[in-house]
Amino acid sequence: MKATAISIEDKVDELLIVLDKDIRHIQQSLSQLNELRSLVIKRDDVSLGKLLELIQGKSDSYLRNEHKRQLIRKDLASALGCGPEQMTLSRLEAGLPKEKREQVAERKTKLKSLIGELKKEHLSTALLLSECSRFNRMLLKGVFNLENTRTVCYGSNGATKQQSDMAFVNLQF
Repeated sequence: MKATAISIEDKVDELLIVLDKDIRHIQQSLSQLNELRSLVIKRDDVSLGKLLELIQGKSDSYLRNEHKRQLIRKDLASALGCGPEQMTLSRLEAGLPKEKREQVAERKTKLKSLIGELKKEHLSTALLLSECSRFNRMLLKGVFNLENTRTVCYGSNGATKQQSDMAFVNLQF
């Protein structure tokens, strides 16, 4: 039984290393989302392209870490007698000595807070990009007079009149 406990503690140590990498990855993602929004606002296409290439290049590293975490999860689930889908950090904490329990709890708390922040930042970025897309569509419709849009003008008496032959500006006085 003691050998199993040592094996579980070794796996927990491996898991802590993987969770630390996850924490760094999320922190880096937060930074990259901020930079992405900044570059979109500044309209810096060159830097934006470089950032996107950097993000794509690091995706393999994250996938390897994800795979390693899943393998450790399976091993821990097997050692604790449950299915991998039932293996959570909370469940793991319950069966650990105090020192390891505190380390796992610390990582879990940090991950929860970072994930909450990441969700918020992701939503902000998605909304910004959605607004940029909407603005660009409106701009293109106005510039190219797409969909036969009609312009509403007001006469000197305040009455409205439709004008469909205008592209940009009505120069009539």
